[in-house]
Amino acid sequence: MNRESMLIEPGELLARLGHDDLRIFDASVSDAAYREGHIPGAAFFDHDAFSDPDSPYGTTLLDIDRLNQRIGASGISADAEVVVYACGVLPYAARAWWVLHYAGHDRVRVLNGGLAAWQAAGGQVEQVARTYPPTTFSGRPRLALFAAKEEVLAALANPETAVIDVLPLESYEATHITGSTSLSCLDLMQGMDAFLPLDALAARLSETRDHKRLITYCGGGIAAALSAMAHVMVGQTDVAVYDGSLDEWIGEGLPVTGDGDWQIWKRQG
Repeated sequence: MNRESMLIEPGELLARLGHDDLRIFDASVSDAAYREGHIPGAAFFDHDAFSDPDSPYGTTLLDIDRLNQRIGASGISADAEVVVYACGVLPYAARAWWVLHYAGHDRVRVLNGGLAAWQAAGGQVEQVARTYPPTTFSGRPRLALFAAKEEVLAALANPETAVIDVLPLESYEATHITGSTSLSCLDLMQGMDAFLPLDALAARLSETRDHKRLITYCGGGIAAALSAMAHVMVGQTDVAVYDGSLDEWIGEGLPVTGDGDWQIWKRQG
């Protein structure tokens, strides 16, 4: 995959608005921002609806059968062109992209710059809630895109695999999976809306290029998806998100370095 197949710029989306096969989703943190204003025709991507209600750990992935059903119920068929974006929190759009790509959808892109870039390019917004007619979806899942805790445990003893904490450095220094490295996702974005240019991304991620497989993690599998997308953009083909991330790792009593207060960075802003 390359950057052009993963991202769409506002000008191109403006030109494609209204196409019958286009499905646009606002994947913001909650529907409050969606209701305040969204791209005309866009539906709301509810992360809770794509997460396992039986899991104690936040946004953990649905099993593939329920995920396929959820995707189809959202109006996404295998041949639809899908664009996802978020309002000021790019990692949530990246999570939506990663989930759909994992399920086997081949035509998903993130709107680079999100709603702010859309409006800056002359795009209008609306407040009317939208949905798409339900359909069916059946893709070939890319199972290697998500890692379970058992794989993470094994990877920590494998020098060919890097386990990467993508939270801010303050969080990593407070608590991290023992044996993991730090590479903050904040260093991969321009603000919280857009990815860095490709050459800047490649330079920032150069230290991981010698590893055969990468596993990214965060608090609950959201920010990790953004980092994983960035690695794929610069040519790393074997990348996974540890879905349970620190929520599960600490909850299961698995080895950490630090005092357990990985959310310290949230209180320092």
